[in-house]
Amino acid sequence: MSEELRSILLGTAGLSAAALAAILLTLTRGGISSSGAELRASVRLAAIAVLLQAAHFAEEVATGFPELFPEQLGLTPWSRGFFVSFNLFWLIVWGFGVLGLAARRRPALAALWFLAIAGFVNGLAHPVLSARVGGYFPGLITSPFLGVVGLLLLRRLALLTRGRGSPREV
Repeated sequence: MSEELRSILLGTAGLSAAALAAILLTLTRGGISSSGAELRASVRLAAIAVLLQAAHFAEEVATGFPELFPEQLGLTPWSRGFFVSFNLFWLIVWGFGVLGLAARRRPALAALWFLAIAGFVNGLAHPVLSARVGGYFPGLITSPFLGVVGLLLLRRLALLTRGRGSPREV
């Protein structure tokens, strides 16, 4: 295995765990059990989360995150091409997730659970990384906003979905 591939796999392991958690939440919780104003508010919040994630990505790419983050883990820096492609892919998936939520499509929940978890974790991780390096770490400025919106989206998704065995209908 090449060093770059090893770095990518290990460096994104936390996101892989978040994606797995998102899939499990989608499978174990029910479908979208709300409509009307509650659903519209959730769609707006999810869209805001996608926009904040785009701003966060822009901050990271402009300030050297793909080079500096892997180094914190003792890994080889990531290529800019990988980092940009990876983030653009997820921004597109999350954008379609917002559209799917508006259409009450249950598969969209997996993308949005992942967005919410990743946003919340970013809100925690970047301040920790900044403390570790004793100053600014790429992504720090947008991460608190992303963390708060991620937490709000987690709460909103939990309200929109029902657990198995719940009497609420889809």
